[in-house]
Amino acid sequence: MRYELYYWPEIQGRGEFVRLALEEAGADYVDVARRRGYGVAAMMKFIGGEGAARPPYAPPFLKAGKLVIAQSALILHYLGPRLRLVPRSEADRLWAHQLQLTVTDLVKEIHDTHHPISSGLYYEDQRAAAKRYTKEFWRVRAPKLLGYFESVLEKARGPYVFGRKVSYVDLSLFQIVQGLRYAFPKRMKRFEKKVPRLVKLHDAVAERPRMAAYLQSDRRIPFNEWGIFRAYRELDA
Repeated sequence: MRYELYYWPEIQGRGEFVRLALEEAGADYVDVARRRGYGVAAMMKFIGGEGAARPPYAPPFLKAGKLVIAQSALILHYLGPRLRLVPRSEADRLWAHQLQLTVTDLVKEIHDTHHPISSGLYYEDQRAAAKRYTKEFWRVRAPKLLGYFESVLEKARGPYVFGRKVSYVDLSLFQIVQGLRYAFPKRMKRFEKKVPRLVKLHDAVAERPRMAAYLQSDRRIPFNEWGIFRAYRELDA
């Protein structure tokens, strides 16, 4: 099957968690909104209800045959067994989905470090609140959430969540570490000492042949100040 991924063409964002899975699996897919002459207009038809009987609220969403699936965690729950990025048992698949939903919670909190009041306001309109939120994020939430994943990895028998076989959850945790290193290089340099297994997972994913090739390709959109992870010097104290 050839998959169609719909997401904004200028940012990694939440769509990147799906891209990583498709790339690691060597799946046949097209990043629709990045196609010249097609792009965002095709994506907006689905959101407006023209392209699907059950339209998604917002990207990312995946078209797989006649199915249209939205929300990163649900897309990965669907793709996981089909791309062999999750073990076969129901218990393992549900555990992976549970972990991915926790990643979703973490992504929201990371996003709110620069937009704590409203996504409809510019960062400059909420700079003071962002500084306060970021301070509390690194004091309380980062240790709790990243520490949780560190404890999960401590119980695993290998560098990955399921031991020695990579899953889509591992790819997502790789993206979290990469993104935080971009947005908060100083803070992460200090914090990484507390999560050595998470750092080891990141390095193991980065060294995988398909991941290494993807990260060096033009298919990997560079980090920038429009996505989830944004580098504002005043927040990286």
